[in-house]
Amino acid sequence: MGNQVLLACGMAAGPLFTIAYLLEGAGRPDYTPFRHPVSSLALGRTGWAQTVNFLCAGSLSLIFAVGLWRVGPSRWGAVLIGVWAVGLLGAGACRTDPVGGYPPGTPDQLPHPTRTGALHDLCSLIGFLALTAACFVCAWSNSPGWAVYSIASGVLFASTMALAGIAFGRHQRWVGFGGLIQRISLTIGWTWQTLLAVHLLHT
Repeated sequence: MGNQVLLACGMAAGPLFTIAYLLEGAGRPDYTPFRHPVSSLALGRTGWAQTVNFLCAGSLSLIFAVGLWRVGPSRWGAVLIGVWAVGLLGAGACRTDPVGGYPPGTPDQLPHPTRTGALHDLCSLIGFLALTAACFVCAWSNSPGWAVYSIASGVLFASTMALAGIAFGRHQRWVGFGGLIQRISLTIGWTWQTLLAVHLLHT
């Protein structure tokens, strides 16, 4: 597989993942994007669609990591993107627990996480940390402007994802905005990966 194809997979992963979860969420009458996490779309009768979305995004990002290893600015960056990809694959393979009262009829939060729910959270956390680290590692591989953008992306991605976690943990002030904050965080992270791929494709 040519290097350009490998890098193009990294460019496509984020937009495809985002479009898929937006369409899936729009078709769920009891799902509230401002409140509920993206992972909750894997629950319910049509949950398979979000599971496939995770697996596709993880696979595309893993292929991108191979391209980064071949031509990218940092081998460590390629490894971290690979870990991020494996985290996505694990999050897709291990379905999340209900949260925020979705699906209807479930409690706001389970008293004890299930094994698959705990694995989903662990895979997600590992992936988020890896992508954050990748932003910092790849910051110095280009112009000063790219360095500033990458560092800012890493800081904002990590902080907004942490804030989303607080909201999903039922913090009174943020509970109604967990889904929105998570979407902002995912947009920051996916945009950084997409722009990294675009830059490498044009160098």
